[in-house]
Amino acid sequence: MAKDKKNINDKKPKFSPYWIYGILIALFLGFQLFSNNGYEEGNKITSSDFFKYLEEGDVEKVEIINEKVAKVYLTDDAEAKETHKKSIPKTYFPSVNKLPNYSFEFGDLAIFQNKIDEIKKTQTTETQIIFGTDSDPWGNLLMGILPFILLIGVWIFIMRRMSGGAGGGAGGQIFNIGKSKAKLFDQNTEVKTTFKDVAGLEGAKEEVQEIVDFLKFPEKYTTLGGKIPKGALLVGPPGTGKTLLARAVAGEAKVPFFSLSGSDFVEMFVGVGASRVRDLFKQAKEKSPSIIFIDEIDAIGRARGKNAMSGSNDERENTLNQLLTEMDGFGTNANVIVIAATNRADILDKALMRAGRFDRQIFVDLPDIRERKEIFEVHLRPLKKAKDLDTDFLSKQTPGFSGADIANVCNEAALIAARNGKKAVDKQDFLDAVDRIIGGLEKKNKIITPSEKKAVAYHEAGHATVSWMLEHAAPLVKVTIVPRGRSLGAAWYLPEERLIVRPEQMLDEMCAALGGRAAEKVIFNKISTGALSDLEKVTKQARAMVTIYGLSDKIGNITYYDSGQNEYGFTKPYSEQTAELIDSEISTIIEEQYQRAIKLLEENKDKLTQLAEVLLEKEVIFKDNLEKIFGERLFKKELAYNKVAEKNAEEEE
Repeated sequence: MAKDKKNINDKKPKFSPYWIYGILIALFLGFQLFSNNGYEEGNKITSSDFFKYLEEGDVEKVEIINEKVAKVYLTDDAEAKETHKKSIPKTYFPSVNKLPNYSFEFGDLAIFQNKIDEIKKTQTTETQIIFGTDSDPWGNLLMGILPFILLIGVWIFIMRRMSGGAGGGAGGQIFNIGKSKAKLFDQNTEVKTTFKDVAGLEGAKEEVQEIVDFLKFPEKYTTLGGKIPKGALLVGPPGTGKTLLARAVAGEAKVPFFSLSGSDFVEMFVGVGASRVRDLFKQAKEKSPSIIFIDEIDAIGRARGKNAMSGSNDERENTLNQLLTEMDGFGTNANVIVIAATNRADILDKALMRAGRFDRQIFVDLPDIRERKEIFEVHLRPLKKAKDLDTDFLSKQTPGFSGADIANVCNEAALIAARNGKKAVDKQDFLDAVDRIIGGLEKKNKIITPSEKKAVAYHEAGHATVSWMLEHAAPLVKVTIVPRGRSLGAAWYLPEERLIVRPEQMLDEMCAALGGRAAEKVIFNKISTGALSDLEKVTKQARAMVTIYGLSDKIGNITYYDSGQNEYGFTKPYSEQTAELIDSEISTIIEEQYQRAIKLLEENKDKLTQLAEVLLEKEVIFKDNLEKIFGERLFKKELAYNKVAEKNAEEEE
């Protein structure tokens, strides 16, 4: 019964301030309509008709308004005539005064009046001539106040836009601009994401689950003297699931969860950021125990004093100071946990990172092969996939992919399958999706000359040949000379997932990368600009070996990399003599690997030519084509990691 009553109340029209505006407009129009006692003006006639009626003695009086319009009043006898029956004015309301029968406009007043005087002399009529003025008070009033109405309306519109909303509530009006923009999730808000939807991230998930568990069952920890952590900072590359983990916390926690971005504190007005921080923690304390989640905290948490261009009163620094005080200041907050996420932890202020503010730093890394399999299983749930689809194979084909990348692969595979009219998403669709994401869209209609195509084929065949011959180079998966994205050809390799890298492994990779240019030199005795991306990659690796990892014998065990380096520092941490030595060593390393690649290709020139001819014919070749030409690859150490991962997965099952 109560529910029915509620539904009836819901159907009733709700009061709106626009009703008042509508009533005022209707009243104004009503006054305009009935300002002349609600009558319709008499019939329009010409001046010649008027003079005719005047000569016949039918006109009782003429009222001249504003020296332009004449209102004609007929005598009672004239109104009774058949000619003037239609001239009697119609009224909506009874009128005390007599209303005009006709009206017309005339030209010059003096000529008009002289004509009337002449007729009056000849006909001896007693027609009265009355002069008057007619005004529209309501129209004049409207024209007077209209500019003020427009100015007030524009001012209200600008204030609402500046305050970030067009309605009431926090941040909705200019007086509420200092209110927090945090979105509240509680028991009344349905958040469907749970920890079951977060695949991989076992360590990070365990730490976050413990925070949620502490809020649900605090006695379990407080009885042993433990205290609730103040904050947890999620750090990791983009797309690894930091925000997803926070959404899972919102779905699992049975406490109020305030979610907002670091940029929500930033505003054009001075002092607004600090005010919003105060308001956020005030709301959180009122609903404690509670959780605050700040995404992309580097928007306000950047280290203070690093920007040389900032003034003494930096708004961002004021916001950060207020956040530091609220998290662990003189007035401590009880049972309010702050969870933040960033992929730029190196630029955060040290005061923000200390224990007592962010007690835990949870590193969310790129997933390994086992975690990628779990992520694939999550994203494959809504897809209509083929029955023989192997998730182990998919996880092996996507090294270095983040969770967001895997979600994109699954979506792209479904789109490719739908484009080809398939009823299920199969293995080939996923391989095409990986190619599409890594290499770009195929451009089969791109105009390329036969000589250019031949050069590209030998370039890619050179990469494939050198990588096949080297122990530590990544094994080949696929080579194509179909243009993709900005490249004319591409080769896909399956790199070994290493936690540490040795010098011989880096040198083999550099040699394989230079195999393309070496093949052009061996076959054509010419080189081209096609090796730009290869040279860029090799130069970066060589520079990292020498200046970062200390893998050069001439430079020694020295690194010039400083993780805490000032981002505005322009000085080199070494002398000019050392700079020359570094440049020489980088050039030597690259040239040695280039000559090594040339030697390998000259020894296998016939096989290189054979492979390039197959590539020109088929445009795409795979591992099987290389095995037919070169025989089975001697080095299989790169599969060791995958076998260990598979063994661990079997033991867990």
